[in-house]
Amino acid sequence: MSKDRRFDSASLRSARTELGEPRLRATIFADTRETAISAREFVLVSHWHLDAPIRRVWDALHEPTDWPRWWPFVAAVEKLQGGDANGVGARYRFHWTSRLPYSIRLVTQVVEVTKPRTIRASAAGDLEGEGTWRLAERDGGTDVEYTWRVNLDRAWMRLFAPLMRPAFTWNHNAVMAAGEEGLRRYLGETR
Repeated sequence: MSKDRRFDSASLRSARTELGEPRLRATIFADTRETAISAREFVLVSHWHLDAPIRRVWDALHEPTDWPRWWPFVAAVEKLQGGDANGVGARYRFHWTSRLPYSIRLVTQVVEVTKPRTIRASAAGDLEGEGTWRLAERDGGTDVEYTWRVNLDRAWMRLFAPLMRPAFTWNHNAVMAAGEEGLRRYLGETR
């Protein structure tokens, strides 16, 4: 990833320092990095740049029940519980499909919201962990960073994780790339 695609804010730099430099960089999509922590843990960091104002990107990401309209691998999202005025405490049930022959079912709970910059949610189900969206304005558009810290909870995934790590990373990259392209179309961007 070129330096001009990195976020400028001190908080994002400190988050990157905390994660360290990745030991494996995916080559399929150059804007996603993966750091190996253990055989069953993943930290995947994806970067998007959208030629849309931060408010429009925020609105799209802050309402996950609309994601199936623009994100091809989101099969369904059900809102289980509303949150406070900012969305903290909201719970959602997700059904994700993928380029590999498996799907993932998760329940997430929003644990932090800083409008229009950060959405952090915990996840439980087929995977356990935490996802954080970070947004920053740049060059009239919006930089988006998504950090997915996850543990594999399915027995077959844990069993095959040492061998399948590159495939799981490739699959995550493909899902994220489809999300970026879908959101770009949804926001009416041309590229």
